[in-house]
Amino acid sequence: MRQLRSPAPFHLFSVLALATALTSTSALAQPAATPLEDNRRITLGYIAIAYELGAVLDPTLEPGGASAVRPNWFTFAPHASQTGGEGMLGTAIAKRIIAAARGQPSLSVLHALQRVGLNAQLRVSPEQLGLELVLRGLPIDAASSLAALITSLNGAALLDVRTLAATAARFAALYWSAPGFWPLDKAESIVMTLERTLHEGNLAIFTDIGGSGQLYLDWRRGAGAVTPERVLTEFTLVDSVPAQASQAYAYALAHAYDVPRPYLFEQVFPGMHYKSLLVAAFALYEKARVAPTPAERDALVAMGNNYIAWREQHDMAQPVFSPAVPRPDEVSRVALLQILTPLLRTEFGTVVWNYADYAYSQPDRDGNPLTSPPTEYNWAVFMDRWTGILYAFDQAYLQPTGLWVMPTPIEDPTALSGGS
Repeated sequence: MRQLRSPAPFHLFSVLALATALTSTSALAQPAATPLEDNRRITLGYIAIAYELGAVLDPTLEPGGASAVRPNWFTFAPHASQTGGEGMLGTAIAKRIIAAARGQPSLSVLHALQRVGLNAQLRVSPEQLGLELVLRGLPIDAASSLAALITSLNGAALLDVRTLAATAARFAALYWSAPGFWPLDKAESIVMTLERTLHEGNLAIFTDIGGSGQLYLDWRRGAGAVTPERVLTEFTLVDSVPAQASQAYAYALAHAYDVPRPYLFEQVFPGMHYKSLLVAAFALYEKARVAPTPAERDALVAMGNNYIAWREQHDMAQPVFSPAVPRPDEVSRVALLQILTPLLRTEFGTVVWNYADYAYSQPDRDGNPLTSPPTEYNWAVFMDRWTGILYAFDQAYLQPTGLWVMPTPIEDPTALSGGS
């Protein structure tokens, strides 16, 4: 999810400038680590892992440089983390609108967006959506705060009037079902639901998979001559099973050239612990390092990427996006993510991925010309998310050097203003 690209292209620094603008008003003291501060730490952590592991596959790669070798999962990770951070920046803007409205209501949607620092480019799509929400009965400030959540998203998707109508209708329905009596309380519950969802997912994936990557690199530095066989027998993660890792590794070698590339791993490896797939992926990266041809190297890297991404999404992200026990002070995370799905966007360096592009490339699910294809998907549904990610991988593989244009991690505007 990157900043709005319509009506004219601009860069992450526009969002960072907005963050700086938000510091003009003093903020209350914040906890030691805010969601955006955690996101900054995570993005930087991924960048460090990406370069060290990238140098395993391409010894010529140096920190800050680029490689034409097929990128590993950790090269994608900083960009995905940055997308989550931009979504959290959107929730920070929405919370500022709500806080301002508690002091003095806004005169219009434009007024609500202007007084928290949104410039003309950043407010185009939020204003459009906010006006639609007002027409559906939401008070101005509640509508404006919800519209601000799309500040960093692919606002161009709303140029399809079917997508705009569905997004507004779904947001309105979620608002009326939200906990709380007062309009701003209802809006705040939606904003907090999104912030928690993004933050919890960011933390869960980095703690587990990012942590596993760091453990592997720590082991590798002291292991001497590393081979795939040594990885499978000597490198261990808590809960990984060596026999399972060896099984997954052997399967990858046998099916790396399959078309389509294997991706339904729950069927292939029923009951396998995802930590075993992580070990197999590291062994595949080592095998790719010494592959005799670029084609073989790329095929093995892609299999390792699919192993890590499957377990990242299937085991770490899915419980966050669709919790077994919803929080009573939240709205449905599944319903909220469905609303945002058509607008999802990630810039993998210079490679831009929009969920709408993926949806339009697929057969129309309902065959109804009155509904836009992107509104027929839901990021909270595993297979909708998983197949969209595979589409993004395939796009990025065509421009491997582009992924090494790493993001500038977002600063927390409340932290910049003196919060602890």
